[in-house]
Amino acid sequence: MLFIIQKILIDFLIPPGIIIVLLLSTCIYFMTKKYWKAAFINFLICALLWLLSMPLVSVFLLRGLEQKYQIPQNLDGDVIVLLGGGSYLKSQDISGIGTPAGNTLERIVTAVRLQKKLDLPIIVSSGKVFEHVPSEAPIIKRFLVELGVPSDKIIIEDKSKDTLENARYTKVICEKMGFKKPILVTSAYHMRRSVLLFKKAGMDVIPFPSNFRTSKVREIHWDAYMPSGIENTHIALIEYIGLLFYSVVL
Repeated sequence: MLFIIQKILIDFLIPPGIIIVLLLSTCIYFMTKKYWKAAFINFLICALLWLLSMPLVSVFLLRGLEQKYQIPQNLDGDVIVLLGGGSYLKSQDISGIGTPAGNTLERIVTAVRLQKKLDLPIIVSSGKVFEHVPSEAPIIKRFLVELGVPSDKIIIEDKSKDTLENARYTKVICEKMGFKKPILVTSAYHMRRSVLLFKKAGMDVIPFPSNFRTSKVREIHWDAYMPSGIENTHIALIEYIGLLFYSVVL
């Protein structure tokens, strides 16, 4: 019981929970003053924020992205394409400067396990979004080497700014080096958009999703209604907007 109380308190004392509490409080205040319109608007904002923050909703949104592609059992590829997903570019590390963020690190682990199983080269496709920041590709390569991937098995693509450019620059490398069956490694939630953009760039890939955040079956408990899932909702909405945008634009 103490754990449950602690969990509830934490969820409502940090954003977005504290914002929901404030909105609900002002809603009640406006109702006491008979400012019905203001109370209604506050209630709508509060309800929407709470809804989007629920794990029940965020998991539903993510599942729609992640369940399209499953981990393939039989692989017939000739190269692994690893997409970066963000790094702490100037943070301290055991062997240098810069460490992969959580999503990137999980993708790296998947790529390393695949490489050891299949003995294939890895194309690291990860550039930089802004000119004033370094590329994360050398950071990823450093981690791959330290986890046992031979340096001569790693090919760097460090020009891309986004997933569309990942696809375009990777295609150039594959055509130049004669790779015909690339195995694409990225986060499960990111795979639908990645496959779409690689197809738009003229590449057929073998999807190999990593770091799933959802499962096919989910049991719903009381904590599914707490305002603690906003990060996953944020991730899912970015992907859905990206899917819609590129489906229309390209």
